[in-house]
Amino acid sequence: MSSSLPSAPPPPSAPAPAATAAASSVLDLAPVLPVVVVEDAADAVPLARALVAGGLPAIEVTLRTPAALDALRAIAAEVPDAVVGAGTVITPGQVHEVVAAGARFLVSPGWTDVLLESMRASGVPFLPGVSTVSEVVALLERGVREMKFFPARAAGGTTYLKAIAGPLPQARFCPTGGIGPDSAPDYLALENVACVGGSWMLPADAVAARDWARIERLARAAAGLSAGGTSR
Repeated sequence: MSSSLPSAPPPPSAPAPAATAAASSVLDLAPVLPVVVVEDAADAVPLARALVAGGLPAIEVTLRTPAALDALRAIAAEVPDAVVGAGTVITPGQVHEVVAAGARFLVSPGWTDVLLESMRASGVPFLPGVSTVSEVVALLERGVREMKFFPARAAGGTTYLKAIAGPLPQARFCPTGGIGPDSAPDYLALENVACVGGSWMLPADAVAARDWARIERLARAAAGLSAGGTSR
C-alpha cells in the first residue's frame, strides 16, 4: 500500500514512536491527521509536542507558507515521537525537498502521473488526493489503495464515500476539507474511511497565543473520536 510505514527501524539515537510499532500505515496511527499550517518555524516544535502528547503522532505540515520546510525539518529533528509528513505537495521538486527535510510521508491535494511517480520513487509513504471515481479507479490501476479524499465536504462528503464503497471496496481514504469534531465521527463510521484530516485542534488564537496546553487538550479530544462520537 502506498501509505505503509517504512519497515526499517530508525537509528538508535531516534527511537521509533510507540504508535508506529502497532501500525503499518499512516492511516492507522490515529483517527485524526492534523493538517498544520505553520507561519513561524519557531512554533513548530512546541506545537508538534502538544499534538503528540494529545495522542496525534502523525502530523501533516502543509507547504503553504515560507516557514513550512524549516518547520518540517525542526519537527523531524527534535520531536522523535512525531511521524511528520508534508502536505500540499504538488511538484516533483517539492517531493525531493521535503524528503530531504525529513518528511516521513507525503500528501497531495491531487495527482498526475509525473507527481505520482516522483512520490513513489521517493521511498516514503504517500497519499495522493482524489475527488472523483475516475481518479480512484486510475490509482487502483496503478497499485495505490490508500488516498486522500479532498475537498471532502465540497466533493460530496459521507454520502459520496458511502456510495463508492460498494463498487470500490479496495480503496481506503483519509477525507480532508471542511471536517470538524462534529462531522468527523460520521466519516469514521464509514468502512472505507481509516482516519480524517483536519485542523480544528489548532485554532488560530491558540497558536497565536502559543497556548500549547489548550492545543494538547483539543488533540486529546480528537484522538478519542470514533464512529458515533464515542471514545476509542
